Amino acid sequence: MNPVQEEVLGIFRESGALLSGHFILRSGLRSAHFFQCAQVCQYLDKVTRLVELLLPKLKEHKVDVVLAPAMGGLVVGQEVARQLNKRFIFVEKENDKLVLRRNFKIAPGERVLVVEDVVTRGGRMQEAIDIVKACGGVPVLAAALVDRSEGKTKFECPFVSLLELSFPTYSPDALPPELAKLPAIKPGS
Repeated sequence: MNPVQEEVLGIFRESGALLSGHFILRSGLRSAHFFQCAQVCQYLDKVTRLVELLLPKLKEHKVDVVLAPAMGGLVVGQEVARQLNKRFIFVEKENDKLVLRRNFKIAPGERVLVVEDVVTRGGRMQEAIDIVKACGGVPVLAAALVDRSEGKTKFECPFVSLLELSFPTYSPDALPPELAKLPAIKPGS
């Protein structure tokens, strides 16, 4: 693990975003690790540092505006926009679908960086990219603090992350002995 990855993991652990134990996941599967990025977003100094570490992966792409899906991407997206000195807008759920509201506009040809805190399957990121395209904008880059997709998530534009995290999961009836010894908790997503 390189020094940047070690620093990122340290920030996640300090903020309570990365936990170890015996966790019941939303799927019903079990894991020895649980990651909840919202915990780190309570501490704006930590978000600032994480974005500083992400910035080198973003600098080579020319963007006009940063867009983030609400809720998870709001804090991170706004900080990315601040550090890049770019306009920030967001999409939000309406009838269980992401939409561009609040009179936000994406001009035809405008180059957009789509930012999320965590990508697991990439559905919300893809929805945001589709909105950019529907408005005539150009999605030039998708970025996240954490990629939990095991490298499987692909978009039509390049995708970068600060860290890739993937933890083994287990069926409740097939737990490794060390996990079975611990009480199971359901922290929520």
